Amino acid sequence: MVDKSSNMIPLGTKAFDFNLKDVITNSSKTLKDIHAEIGTVIVFIRNKCPYVEHLLEKLIDLAKEYLPKKISFVAINSNAPEMYPDDTAEEMKKFAKKHSFPFPYLDDPTQVAAKGFGAACTPDFFLFDKDLKCVYRGQFDPSRPDNDHPVTGENLREALDALLANKKVPQKQFPSHGCRIKWRE
Repeated sequence: MVDKSSNMIPLGTKAFDFNLKDVITNSSKTLKDIHAEIGTVIVFIRNKCPYVEHLLEKLIDLAKEYLPKKISFVAINSNAPEMYPDDTAEEMKKFAKKHSFPFPYLDDPTQVAAKGFGAACTPDFFLFDKDLKCVYRGQFDPSRPDNDHPVTGENLREALDALLANKKVPQKQFPSHGCRIKWRE
């Protein structure tokens, strides 16, 4: 495991448009398909990352809480599957079903989405407003597998609540930290 922090793209950056396969439904999804009326959360994950495993249950709970509030969620796996067999589309589908994902799980084998969003690690969170401009990027919360901070999703939750209240999302944001995305050579 090689640790990496997120790149922290500039706030206001427009969301990258994509067309990726949802391994759960076996259908293509574009940014337009997953875009929601209030906001859109895009998180880069992978199946075998201790940082993702550490917060996955709380991420799923958070998504279930905010999906009815016109906030969409989508997870994207951009690891090179030929180098990491745990990240093939078939394994992604098993992983999503095992954890009952309430959101699409998109396969990015060419890594075009990871590069387009400036993703660097797993998990790496991005929140876009109704105009698909980035209002939050960074960590779920300060919890890591090796510290005692509880997994709460407090940083992402604060941004989501501000967006829902039509208030400015706090500008003090902290990078996510996790496993580096495994780039093609």
